[in-house]
Amino acid sequence: MLIAKVVGDVVASQKVGALVGHKLLLVQPVDATGAAKGNPFVASDSVGAGSQEWVIVCQGSSARMTPVSEGKPVDAVVIGIVDTIQFEGAEVYRKS
Repeated sequence: MLIAKVVGDVVASQKVGALVGHKLLLVQPVDATGAAKGNPFVASDSVGAGSQEWVIVCQGSSARMTPVSEGKPVDAVVIGIVDTIQFEGAEVYRKS
């Protein structure tokens, strides 16, 4: 699992039938302080995440183990919305 920030939506008018109705998000991995880490990627949303929220993302074969993504052709899925993060004794993120 990793922490990422939702930086955009992905709209695909043509996609495989298994993904029809699935919300796709562009997420940017971040480190514990919120600094961008690596490249953004597309993740299927299973929890109703919104723009600029910090989320928990699962990748690889584990991404296909949620009730929303089971048996679907996904490699990344948002499995949680972060409320707060504390790092080294300091709060670095709080959902507003």
